[in-house]
Amino acid sequence: MTTVTDHDTLRDALGLLKDREQVAERLLESSAKHSFDPDTELDWEAPVEEGKWFWPPELVSLYDTPLWHKMSEDQRMDLARHEAASLASLGIWFEIILMQLLVRHIYDKPVTSNHVRYALTEIADECRHSIMFGKMIEKGGAPNYPVPRLYHNLARVLKTVSTTPGSFAATLLGEEILDWMQRLTFPDERVQTLVRGVTRIHVVEEARHVRYAREELRRQMVSAPLWERELTRVSCGEAARVFSTCFVNPKVYENVGLDRRQAIAQVKASGHRAEVMQNGARRLTDFLDDIGVLQGVGRKLWKSSGLLV
Repeated sequence: MTTVTDHDTLRDALGLLKDREQVAERLLESSAKHSFDPDTELDWEAPVEEGKWFWPPELVSLYDTPLWHKMSEDQRMDLARHEAASLASLGIWFEIILMQLLVRHIYDKPVTSNHVRYALTEIADECRHSIMFGKMIEKGGAPNYPVPRLYHNLARVLKTVSTTPGSFAATLLGEEILDWMQRLTFPDERVQTLVRGVTRIHVVEEARHVRYAREELRRQMVSAPLWERELTRVSCGEAARVFSTCFVNPKVYENVGLDRRQAIAQVKASGHRAEVMQNGARRLTDFLDDIGVLQGVGRKLWKSSGLLV
């Protein structure tokens, strides 16, 4: 539930909202201290490490399924390598969408404001992240895994019709679940050093992006008209459904010698996989619930995505 207290102060269920310019100023200060150039920060010339994973096994979609138990260790590690490439491909797709939404958000805002300066700083971060993910895919030797054409084109519609709160809700969806997984990945010594470095950079810089998006979404859910809040609830729910569908490209199973239909069926039936996805989304869904996004049709769509219990 959200309320407006007066012309100058905004409050929602989480309390008073901070001044937009002050939030952006702190984020700019943090960006100046804790930003990375992946080209120089990471050793792209180092060879792939034998016996190390490209993604933690517990986060691989088939983990602990009957099919997983029949697979050799080499095949499991190969699946992890392909799923890492699939997730990186999905991340690039999301970040390209996010950059366009951020540009739209600041188009009519004062160009000298901290809020706009930080948005431009975040866009620069996302450019580096997309390049970094692409280089990681190439280094791993797996193919790029684009999302299905239907969803690729559906995103064109989203970018055209999305309102500001819908844009920031979609931003958080694309950032927070992957962030949860990456926080488990970068300290994991079983994982390739390069992948750990990539996820560490992304986690540090995405923390600022999440803060920016959360603060702005809270502000929008308080101040936007009713129709826009309702549209945000539905569009966010549909984005969750698409995101969960595209999270792992089914071609990864074929590319490691598995039966695609059998693999998909076992992933859908996997209690472990459902728990992983719901745990990854929980911090986000708790936040969205608190600020009034998970209501009505939108909540039903979130449940159908499998990301909300």
